Amino acid sequence: MNKVGVAIGAVALVVGGWFVWQWGLCRFYVEPGAMAIVTAKAGAALPPGQILAQPGQKGIQEVVLGEGRHFLNPWLYEHKIMPLVTIPAGKVGVVTSMVGAELPAGEFLAEPGQKGIWRQVLGPGKHRLNPYGYRIDIVDAVSIPVGYVGVVTSLSGRQTTPEAFAGPGEKGVRQDILQPGLYYVNPKELQVDLLEIGVNQVSLLGKTGGEVVTKAQMASRNVAMEGLQKRALAEQKEKRLDYLAQQRAQEPAVEQGKVESSLRRAAPAKSAVPAAPTVPAPAVPPDSSNLLSLNQFVEFPSRDGFEISLDMTVEFEFLPEHIAWIYQSYGDLPAVVDKIIMPQILSVSRLKGSAYRAKDFIVGEGREKFQNDLTEALGRIIEEKRIVVHDALIRHVNVPMQILDPIQQASIAVEQDLTNKEKQNTARKQAELNTELGLVDQRRQQVAQETEKLKAEIQADQEKQVAQLRAEAQLQAAEIDKQTALVRADKTRKLGQAQANTVAWVEGEKAKGFELKAAAFGDPAALTLWEFAHNLNPDVRVNILYAGPGTLWTDLEKATLGELGGAAVLKQGR
Repeated sequence: MNKVGVAIGAVALVVGGWFVWQWGLCRFYVEPGAMAIVTAKAGAALPPGQILAQPGQKGIQEVVLGEGRHFLNPWLYEHKIMPLVTIPAGKVGVVTSMVGAELPAGEFLAEPGQKGIWRQVLGPGKHRLNPYGYRIDIVDAVSIPVGYVGVVTSLSGRQTTPEAFAGPGEKGVRQDILQPGLYYVNPKELQVDLLEIGVNQVSLLGKTGGEVVTKAQMASRNVAMEGLQKRALAEQKEKRLDYLAQQRAQEPAVEQGKVESSLRRAAPAKSAVPAAPTVPAPAVPPDSSNLLSLNQFVEFPSRDGFEISLDMTVEFEFLPEHIAWIYQSYGDLPAVVDKIIMPQILSVSRLKGSAYRAKDFIVGEGREKFQNDLTEALGRIIEEKRIVVHDALIRHVNVPMQILDPIQQASIAVEQDLTNKEKQNTARKQAELNTELGLVDQRRQQVAQETEKLKAEIQADQEKQVAQLRAEAQLQAAEIDKQTALVRADKTRKLGQAQANTVAWVEGEKAKGFELKAAAFGDPAALTLWEFAHNLNPDVRVNILYAGPGTLWTDLEKATLGELGGAAVLKQGR
């Protein structure tokens, strides 16, 4: 029995000691939103080049511990609590792995288990990765605003054939584009360039240069999305400005007064040379962040040898189904304008403009014809590049003063002559109008008099008809009153006759009744006494008192029977 107790005590001691060891010394807790980095103090040494240890190896363990309760031997392991990697909404995490197998030659994107930049990105949320073996760079997701599309260029894979779109596993521009929205893509794997769809403008401002007016950003109700879109458009603008700066650096120095490639922050300069009245150029909006300036302008000699420069605006559009091909062939919007739009504008303008005289650009009809020819020719040529040209608007024409002033004076003289003729026509028309107004007034008065006469005749006729109707109504009323009086008289007569007959009949019958009663009684006096007794009030009481001879009693209420001679009356009765 003592051995059993000792054994039970030993077991209890061992269990208690194990419990104290595990829950008192080995236990630790990882809070929500945190992770534990475990370092093994004992085990096999790591091979050269290995950073994180696997189970059984000494060093920082690759596997981290998540939220909750854990038990580790403090003599063999130590731990460090670190926060989880949190990626906010609208962001992605680009993972660079410092552990794993080496990448194949020519490849720079890694799959899980390989060393390098992971192809797969981490989306918004909390992620548990060992910071000693993985570096996470948080960058913006791709946000494409409304009115834009994203042209995707694959940065990894084998190079595709020239002028062909990249397929799966190939490097180059892809044919499929991204519609407006939010995309979680790896910027190391895919490059997304924003391009405007819809109508853009190239405005040429005489000899001061020009500008490209792009689509303005539409406001978003989502504040986070709007911030992403603004940053994406700012990055797009920086790329375009860099392209323009590089292009201008390659060109020879331009003469002073031309606009250098930079973001335009002020309204376009006006030409110092006066010109014929034209449609004013559109005002630059307060926010000119969607403007890119150019240092090219349209200038050509006219058919009669005068130098002509134009202020014009060309509206063109990128269609979504062609925008990937345009980007692959020419590049971003500034490159398209620089390589396609502007050369064609300059070429077609000079070709078409040299067929017109300087006077044609001042007279409205000639300028309108030139504008139509220019729009048609530009649209036909640029359509081959899969770009749609809607309009080529001539806003202003700069013509030398030696030709402008005589033409203006001649035009003014012609216009003055036309004005005088129009004044004469106007005076004649005014006289005719006055005559017609007099006739109209005369006719109006005549009509007014005839109207008053007609109104008087109608009123008299109406009054006559009313009087006739009133007389007829009175006659009918009198006739009705006469008939009513006759009926009432006949009624009164008949009622009087009926009442007389009734009285005669009733009284005759009463007389006959009295005769029958008198015959029954045999004596009229008896009938009279009977009628008196019959009609006498039943409540009448008759007291017969004898007062004695020669005595008059007046106070009968207080008199007694003895006082009234009642005794004598009683005696006579006996």
